[in-house]
Amino acid sequence: MYRWNPADYRNNSPAQKAWAGELVEKLRLAGTERVLDIGCGDGKITAEIAAQVPEGAAVGIDSSEEMIRFARENYPEQRYPNLSFLAMDMQEIRFPEPFDIVFSNAAMHWVRDHRPVLAGVRSCLRPSGRVLFQMGGRGNAARVFAVLGVLIENERWKPYFRNFEDPYFFPGPETYRELLDGSGFSPRRVELIPKNMEYPDTEGFLGWMRTTWLPYTSRIPGELAPAFLSDALESYLAEFPPDPDGSIRVPMVRLEVEAIRD
Repeated sequence: MYRWNPADYRNNSPAQKAWAGELVEKLRLAGTERVLDIGCGDGKITAEIAAQVPEGAAVGIDSSEEMIRFARENYPEQRYPNLSFLAMDMQEIRFPEPFDIVFSNAAMHWVRDHRPVLAGVRSCLRPSGRVLFQMGGRGNAARVFAVLGVLIENERWKPYFRNFEDPYFFPGPETYRELLDGSGFSPRRVELIPKNMEYPDTEGFLGWMRTTWLPYTSRIPGELAPAFLSDALESYLAEFPPDPDGSIRVPMVRLEVEAIRD
């Protein structure tokens, strides 16, 4: 488990928000659906979904107590009666009432074994209910991983990365189709989508690294974290210089999944 800073994340996640907005449009909501949002984070996207289902409901779950507390404070039930948030591990999804749709954006790649995730999703979906997921896919953030792979072998940082294990799961379409087929879902669309994260300056890039690359940064003592991030930035720019306008580009790959519960 990692300790998230919800306010800092909200201020440094413009790409995640933009991609989530694009994904919400693909839900084609009628306004009456019950929607579960897996890995809801700070709650802003779940709130957008709730606004589009005035006769339905939206429920956001996240394993981070800090994120759920932040979401509840910013989107209280008194003002958002069809919106709620629960602290729940995506590998242990349990609900008494079924959902019409299960949605997830930029969250599911944090779990390596998706079999219990999909089992929980199936258990809370009505028959013929649908899922729409977007997560990191094969080749995601390859440049950053290459830079960090070298950096954590540096003598200064290596002691903090003993027994380090990559926590991410970035599957390709064929792998995820097999998972869906074996979990009681009929795939409708499973595809890799190239995208770019672009930051106008180094502060934006550092904000993204600071707020989302917790498997690396959480290993570094707090007083040394700025130096580690500075080294990461310097190493990245040495390998991949900024664009002529000074912006920093990070190629990403997303796996987008649409499926129906059998």
